[in-house]
Amino acid sequence: MQESNPLVLEIFKLDDGLKMSVFEHGPLASTLRHFSQCQVSFAQIHTLCQETVSVLSKVGKRGADPRELLRSLQKTGQLLWEYLLTKSVKETLRSTKSTDLIVSLDEELIHIPWELLCDAGTFLCLNFNLGRVVRTKEQVSPPQYRSLSGTMKMLILVNPTNDLKGAYLEGVFIKNQLDYKRKQIAIHFKSTQIDTLYAKKNLRDYDIVHFAGHCEYDSCHPSHSGWVFSDGKLMAQDVLTIGEDFSLPSLVFSNACSSARAVESVERDYQEKSYSLASAFLYSGVRHYVGALRKIEDPVSLTFAKEFYTQLTLGHSVGECVRLGRLKLIKDYGLGALHWTVYLLYGDPNFVLFKVRSKPLKLKKMAKLFAYKRPIAFASLFLFLLASVAYLYSGLASRNPSTYVLFLKSKKLFQKGENAQVLMTCNSIVRKEPLFLAAYPLMAQTHQRLGDREKALKTYFNYAMFSEKRNDFKHLAAAYIGIGWTYHLDGDYPKALDFYTKALSLSQKKHDKLNEAVALRKMAVWYMDKEEYDRALELLTKSAEMNRERKYLYAHKVHLACDYFNIGLLFTNKEDLATARDFYTKSLKLFESLRLKEELSDCYFNLGEVHQMEKQYQKALDCYMQGLKIDEELGHALNLSSDHDMIGELYMEMGDVPLAEEHFTKALESAESIQAKMEIASASFHLGLLYKQKGYKNKAREYLRQAQEIYSQVDISNYEEVKHELLTLD
Repeated sequence: MQESNPLVLEIFKLDDGLKMSVFEHGPLASTLRHFSQCQVSFAQIHTLCQETVSVLSKVGKRGADPRELLRSLQKTGQLLWEYLLTKSVKETLRSTKSTDLIVSLDEELIHIPWELLCDAGTFLCLNFNLGRVVRTKEQVSPPQYRSLSGTMKMLILVNPTNDLKGAYLEGVFIKNQLDYKRKQIAIHFKSTQIDTLYAKKNLRDYDIVHFAGHCEYDSCHPSHSGWVFSDGKLMAQDVLTIGEDFSLPSLVFSNACSSARAVESVERDYQEKSYSLASAFLYSGVRHYVGALRKIEDPVSLTFAKEFYTQLTLGHSVGECVRLGRLKLIKDYGLGALHWTVYLLYGDPNFVLFKVRSKPLKLKKMAKLFAYKRPIAFASLFLFLLASVAYLYSGLASRNPSTYVLFLKSKKLFQKGENAQVLMTCNSIVRKEPLFLAAYPLMAQTHQRLGDREKALKTYFNYAMFSEKRNDFKHLAAAYIGIGWTYHLDGDYPKALDFYTKALSLSQKKHDKLNEAVALRKMAVWYMDKEEYDRALELLTKSAEMNRERKYLYAHKVHLACDYFNIGLLFTNKEDLATARDFYTKSLKLFESLRLKEELSDCYFNLGEVHQMEKQYQKALDCYMQGLKIDEELGHALNLSSDHDMIGELYMEMGDVPLAEEHFTKALESAESIQAKMEIASASFHLGLLYKQKGYKNKAREYLRQAQEIYSQVDISNYEEVKHELLTLD
């Protein structure tokens, strides 16, 4: 994430000035710190702070010129920069490469708008991911911080007094925006007529709480400040009481305004009032508190909140999300509108709630651990061999007409799903004529369909050996691709790439455009598994161009459909669903025109995944069932395992646990019957999560350990994910 450690700006209040130090926060940070001091006229600082309040109070008012307000804020911020910071601190802030800044303050200094300190026209909160950490003289017990693991739980509380339509719409938009991230965050939404008892009972159960409603501040009794609910206030004192025995959420976002203020103004003690409630949450174990300092227009608050949560779930730090939210407001409304000044962050800005793994939590093809995407079937390897009779006769080395009859018969049997008959017929061909090369990829594909990758790999190696013996480099390149793909499916990425590279080099050397395109496409899928999407798209674009120029040839038309499919897969991984759907549809139409049933199944499942991400569950289920029917007709054991796994995931998302359990169990049974280890791991992982959710810890542990054992050998990121789930059971 960050390339450098965060900076800590530590500031202490003295009788007649400030003492401060700035240093890097990290494991290798220096144990010695240099402090510098500056004399400060606190009367002048108070005047400048009031000038800041005056400027912010004019935002959005009739007759106020945004350019003048911005200039005034910059001038005031410049003076605060000059008066409050020592020369050495200024130099460090100007020269540092760090993007995170923790401002550690005494409580007596919270009224100063540190975020709005301005150096040469640039505000501190726009230059850094800035968060406040406050030192208090109060006697408080060490807070109990919440342990974060697995899927985050978020509670959205909006419009509890039923008089803020904008707050309600804000909550709905945030819920809908995050709903498709269900594997990362579970959303609970509550609105209108919410009482304080509900908040007291439920706050402790969530990792994130978003509140949009009224807030009342009591200057005389700060502990009486709080959020307004239908029957009264949830006061700061209530928060402290709850926090004595329970861990409160890690993040609280208070998008609240004062119910006592009819106008959008800023009170002179707005910083202190905001802190009175924030401090109660912070003392009670809340790591991060994001608060609105004044009331702003509903579209503005919604824009900030949407940007904040979008960036948060993408794995950015809390501080960066606040800064990106500010920049989004500047982009949409302009710097002079000053809407970006409204929000304040208390807590370490460098903290990441949604951890980014070595493989980001995105849709994946191989392990199917997070919404598995099936790669296009490998039938295309042998389809191009059947593209024309002339090609067959030039490359198959047989003068016996009955051999060709048997081979065409085996092809028809394959299309019908008569797998045992395919193997019997092809075996009879190669026993008599081992140099009849086209039989080998057909046999290997049948073994893969049945889930026997060991036999598929052995067949591809035989294919390569006899191709080399005949000096048939087209077939040899195809054999290399087949070997690479089999290793790829088994998670052996180094060997897969090695054979893809051999195939690409050989096909380019022999001007074999068909195999060159196939090798490029398989390498693109390899790079997709590594999350290197730009490289994958580059390779797919080359492959598609080669096939598009020659689509009048049957084999190239087949591979063009495969290219479209994999481009759809890539854009699904990037969550560009409209583009993904477009390419899947193009692929589907081509496969329909070519009457390739097996590939149609793949298209139906990945189109179904797009519908699932869009929350169109019935459309998703319809697509899945169409694909499942095809795979059942073809007897495609390997696909059936992934089919049931994906259907199980859909039912889990729909909340139908019994049906999810049924399909995960079928997926595991199917995978175990053919010893498909990656599919066994995926189904076991999903069953482990299901039983964990049901509270069956022993069963959850059994299945998670089975998944962990497999992933430890082939996929370290998935291994770490399973390990994490196991640790949360203890």
